[in-house]
Amino acid sequence: MNVFVHPGQSLQGEIQALSSKNYTTRYMLAAGLADGTSVIKYPAHSQDSDAMRRCLIELGAVLEENETEIRITGFGNQPKVDPVLDVGNAGAVLRFLMAVTALCTKAEYVNKYPESLGKRPHDDLIDALHQMNVRVEHQNGKLPITIFGGEPKGGHITVSGNVSSQFLSALLFVTPLLKEDSVIEVLHDLKSKIVIGQTLEVLEQFGIEVDVENDGMLYRVKGNQAYRAQEMAVQGDYPGSAAILAAAAVTNSDVVVHRLLEKSKQGERAIVDVLRMMNVPLTHENGIVHVKGNQTLKAVEIDGDVATDAVLAMVAAAVFAEGTSRFYNVENLRYKECDRITDYLNELRKAGADVEERQSEIIVHGKPEGVEGGVEINAHFDHRVIMALTIVGMRSKKGLTIRDAEHVGKSYPGYFDHLRALGANIEVIA
Repeated sequence: MNVFVHPGQSLQGEIQALSSKNYTTRYMLAAGLADGTSVIKYPAHSQDSDAMRRCLIELGAVLEENETEIRITGFGNQPKVDPVLDVGNAGAVLRFLMAVTALCTKAEYVNKYPESLGKRPHDDLIDALHQMNVRVEHQNGKLPITIFGGEPKGGHITVSGNVSSQFLSALLFVTPLLKEDSVIEVLHDLKSKIVIGQTLEVLEQFGIEVDVENDGMLYRVKGNQAYRAQEMAVQGDYPGSAAILAAAAVTNSDVVVHRLLEKSKQGERAIVDVLRMMNVPLTHENGIVHVKGNQTLKAVEIDGDVATDAVLAMVAAAVFAEGTSRFYNVENLRYKECDRITDYLNELRKAGADVEERQSEIIVHGKPEGVEGGVEINAHFDHRVIMALTIVGMRSKKGLTIRDAEHVGKSYPGYFDHLRALGANIEVIA
């Protein structure tokens, strides 16, 4: 599906933020690892969360769902022994389950997206699993992958955090179920450290104890723990809402987004502070963000590692700011569904933006007068790129055509519907 984003738009109205993808997948996995039945209210519906649903059923969980909640009867520490798992294009789901399926004698992961997830590396997690007496067959660290486990061992486990925090989260989910106590030591740096806070929060809510030391670089996990079934409500999603808020900020708009908690552990809540720094009039009270876009933005310098999944939306806003913006410490963007630095910036240049890249930086020379547009954009099958390029198209002079826009459904299937509800003119091209 291609879409044409018409130029010169103004957004008006109120929407409810979609439910958090990150919390939904974590709650669902914890529920699967619990004995008993958990209830998760307002779960996200996206390609990623659907992948977790599909895989949990394959692993032996029982799922019952209605319009507002999902009931999950877990398999505890005894998943099915020989599953074949299709995670779609969901990197976090793959990595979390690679660790969990160390409890299986064998688990195969198929490669349905060779041009996206199939290109992403998982070597650091594979190395950690080897330390746990788990054999892994793989293609130079990439899919297709087969896990040979059954008797994973705890103990001292090292894992690199240079590429992704998802590898550490994966180990934190499985090690409480092992017979031995474990010490997980993070080597080098830890990217997206703030996301580990979400994992630890979910583990605690499901009765799992983890001691954190050395500024988040060392984790002590007792063995023989058990996940306790819970009833949880999923909070609103900041990464997806960041694109809506940025779109309102760069246009002449008046937009209200509900269900965005001020004290959320989602690092992407920084989008609110960044837009304030960019001189965007907004308020954030009682879980409600109100943006009044005046099309006058200032440049910023931001450490993007604290808000990884909002960086592309921030960059899209900076395209129209007065001055030069810099987003640093963002190298991990290169290891997502696409290279979110090189690939994204190439498409921004096609639209008329003035951008530069370094290995771990994005530099934006703003054009307050706007960009030309009028071109077809390759979104590289990446939901965050699609959302961010839509922002640029709305403020361009000639609009933008975005190819393969259906992949926005990976995290935010209702993205275009929400924008249209606010008055955006986005046309599906057959």
